[in-house]
Amino acid sequence: MPEAVLQIETDAGHGVRRLLLDRPSCGNALSADLVAALAEAIDACIRDDVRRLVIEGAGRHFCTGMDLSGLDEETDDSLLARFVRIELLLQAVHQAPFETVAIAHGRAAGAGADLFAACRRRLIRGDASFAFPGAAGFGLVLGTRRLATLVGGDTAQAWIRSGCWIEADEALAAGLAHARIDAVESLEVPSAHPPDTRTQLLLDQAMQDPRTADLDLALLARSAARPGLKQRIQEYAARVRAARQQ
Repeated sequence: MPEAVLQIETDAGHGVRRLLLDRPSCGNALSADLVAALAEAIDACIRDDVRRLVIEGAGRHFCTGMDLSGLDEETDDSLLARFVRIELLLQAVHQAPFETVAIAHGRAAGAGADLFAACRRRLIRGDASFAFPGAAGFGLVLGTRRLATLVGGDTAQAWIRSGCWIEADEALAAGLAHARIDAVESLEVPSAHPPDTRTQLLLDQAMQDPRTADLDLALLARSAARPGLKQRIQEYAARVRAARQQ
């Protein structure tokens, strides 16, 4: 039987659905199966007229990025296809016709941090840290414009260029996250303060203008299509492993 990678819980009385990323042994890294399951779940939410979608992660972390455990078997082309599917998933979350809520804990890195940023309401449970290492690590442009809309161009550029870890307090101060919450025992989550008028206008424009989505996809494809993607990711992964051993 295929691995169960996503738990789905529905509170039909309140129009709320909860998706739990369920690959805790690998930090809920985004495998091809998990990305496909998430995309299918978003489509189902649209068909079922869900009003609110809550996304969380099982285990110690929210989502540690794209799953690279089978990197040796990948090619530049297969990696490009996987990143395109991730971007299309992020766009579906970002443009969803219902409220999307991400509740992060532990680490949210790479595509996992982008998934968090794609949601309209972004909450931290316990402690959490975020990183966007794709551009600095292996030259991939993913989610940059969405992040800049949330935290401002200068801050987004600094985070992306450095690939540094952003702790919870900094994420809250910059606007990446809205608030801290206690452990959630039901599908109901507290309301966040609405963004200021200028930010809301930018968010609405980003979600409604198809040219924004097209440009995001074009930027990703252009960066990922540059020859040597697999080698760049392998070198990045080697640097990460070496840093952990120091």
